[in-house]
Amino acid sequence: MSEANVQAGQPVPDFSAPATGGRTVRLSDLKGKWVVLYFYPKDHTPGCTLEGRAFRDHYEAFKQLGAEIFGVSRDSLKTHENFKARQGFPFELISDRDETLCRLFDVIKPKKMFGREYRGIERSTFLIDPEGRLAAEWRKVKVKGHVDEVLARLRALQQAGD
Repeated sequence: MSEANVQAGQPVPDFSAPATGGRTVRLSDLKGKWVVLYFYPKDHTPGCTLEGRAFRDHYEAFKQLGAEIFGVSRDSLKTHENFKARQGFPFELISDRDETLCRLFDVIKPKKMFGREYRGIERSTFLIDPEGRLAAEWRKVKVKGHVDEVLARLRALQQAGD
C-alpha cells in the first residue's frame, strides 16, 4: 500500500480494524452513512482528551446528520477502553497498532519533541461520504474550534446534495 492512497472525491479503500466495544470496524459496513475518522497521537494526553471531548459533546448533532464518529490512534484496545470509559465517549476508538489506517490516510509524520525526532500521528480528520468517497480532510488540526468546522462542512455537504 503506497502513501497517501486517499484523495478527495475518490473512493476510500475498504478497511477492517479492531475497535473498542469488541467491535471490528469495516468501511463497507458503514455504506449509507457519513463517517468521521479523526486521527490523534495518544490516549490520555491533554490535546487528545480535549479533541475527544469536543467530538463527544457534539455527538448528537453528528448522529442527527447520519454520521458515525471514530477516533483512531496506535494505542492498544485496553488503553482505548480505559480512555473511552474515563471520558464518556459515546463512539468507538480504533486501535491501529500496525499503522494500516495511518498509512492509508498518510498521517504518520516526522515529529520533534525535546530535540528528539520520532514518527508520530499528525492530528488529522477525514470525512467519508455515504458512498465511501473522501468528502473532506483536515490536516495539522488545531483542536480549538475543529469539531465545529467538521460539523459545518458536513451540514454544507448535505445541503449541497439535497
